[in-house]
Amino acid sequence: MQSTGPARRPDQQHGEDGPDGRWTTYPGAPVDTRRQLMVKLMWTSVWAFYLLYPVQDLTTGQHDTAGTVTGAVLLVVFLAAYLSLVVIRNSRGIARSRQYVSFALLAGIAVGTSIGLGDAWLTLFTYTSVCAAIILPGRTALIGVTATTGVLAVVGLTTGADHSTLVAIGLPCLLAGFAMYGMQRLVTTMRELREARTAVAHLAASEERLRLARDLHDLLGHSLSLIAIKSELAGRFMDAEKAAEARAQVADIEQVARQSLTDVREAVSGFRRPTLQVELAAARTALAASQIHLDADPRLAEDRPGLGAEEAGALAWALREAVTNVVRHGVGATRCTVHLDETWEEDGRHAVLEVVDNGPGPGKSQPGNGLSGLRERLEQVGGRLDAGPANRGKGFRLRALVPLRPGPTGE
Repeated sequence: MQSTGPARRPDQQHGEDGPDGRWTTYPGAPVDTRRQLMVKLMWTSVWAFYLLYPVQDLTTGQHDTAGTVTGAVLLVVFLAAYLSLVVIRNSRGIARSRQYVSFALLAGIAVGTSIGLGDAWLTLFTYTSVCAAIILPGRTALIGVTATTGVLAVVGLTTGADHSTLVAIGLPCLLAGFAMYGMQRLVTTMRELREARTAVAHLAASEERLRLARDLHDLLGHSLSLIAIKSELAGRFMDAEKAAEARAQVADIEQVARQSLTDVREAVSGFRRPTLQVELAAARTALAASQIHLDADPRLAEDRPGLGAEEAGALAWALREAVTNVVRHGVGATRCTVHLDETWEEDGRHAVLEVVDNGPGPGKSQPGNGLSGLRERLEQVGGRLDAGPANRGKGFRLRALVPLRPGPTGE
């Protein structure tokens, strides 16, 4: 009974489904709508085929009417309790403590039916083991899985089940529980990674705000102090009727004020300019939400010699636009590759950002306003944009080039 369900696309609000009917399932996906809960229940019901053995036992006529009716009712209750765990774990209005009631009911039915109706019902312990791995906290789940398998062995020996049957049922019971425990740990790790990526994006934005605050403090602190001093001097010269000296101080004040305004505009412009590090963190979050694996060049997070601030900002815009296109138009895409490299062109050395996905490709559609605006941004810094189908017409490739400045630091 794995928590597997449909994942929302980033452009969907409040869990509503898009017109294309695109559904993606992955472990630990959140449930926000009743439809998503129903889909998750259907996925969980797939594992009910293991109940074929108890059903077959009821239909062979080995039991009297009372035993058959009792077994059928208990089997329905068992399945309902099993599915109720999905509802409890994915509904905010239901207390999580109720899942232990369902688990106790599962364990009780598994023991009672196995003793009363025969060893064919020992398969119910497999479901009980899986549920123990899911609902019990931490390493207690491993103890629960082992204990469930131990109870299965004791009940099987008590009812006279042969050793081959015990091994055939007990081994899957133990392994299924351990596998579900591992899956739960994986789901937890995936959730923590998504939260960490979100935190990294917020930290990057916070770092930019701190940088702006430091720059403004340094710029305005010095400039305003100088203006205050020169204003005081101008007042003294005016009191002393030294008009020429006062006029010179006022001219200096005007020059300092204009330079301060220019410096503030440059600082704010740098703050508004996106960076590759921030856009890479945002890309991870957006693609992960769309269930698209991001294969990113680790050099994207490093400062590249020769890559100026304006050029790096243009590449960051290119990365943002490429990821937006993959999320919005790459229906069916499962992988997105981002690579940063250098190349020599006729007009010198260039940095190249290449983003490729394995979706259906652009088809016959014309480039939108996003690509046109991106092409203009790149042209402003002396770069260019190449966009079109990827290898063999499958997927979409966006290739942005910007010139690298001479010198080891790019200054």
